[in-house]
Amino acid sequence: MATYRANGVQLGWLLLPEERAVEVWRASEPNPERLEDVTTLDGGELFPGLALDLAPIWEV
Repeated sequence: MATYRANGVQLGWLLLPEERAVEVWRASEPNPERLEDVTTLDGGELFPGLALDLAPIWEV
C-alpha cells in the first residue's frame, strides 16, 4: 500500500481473506481503518456507485 500511496492513490482496500478483514487506506489518514466481517465495501464520495460484494471472496 505504501507504493500506491506514494503514487497518489486516494483510496485503497487491502483484503485479508484469511482474517475476513479489510484495511481501508485513505490519503487523508496516516493509518488504515480495519473492518472485520463486512460484507460490502463502497467507494463513498470518491467513487459514487462503486460497491464490492465480499461474500464470494470470504467463501473461498
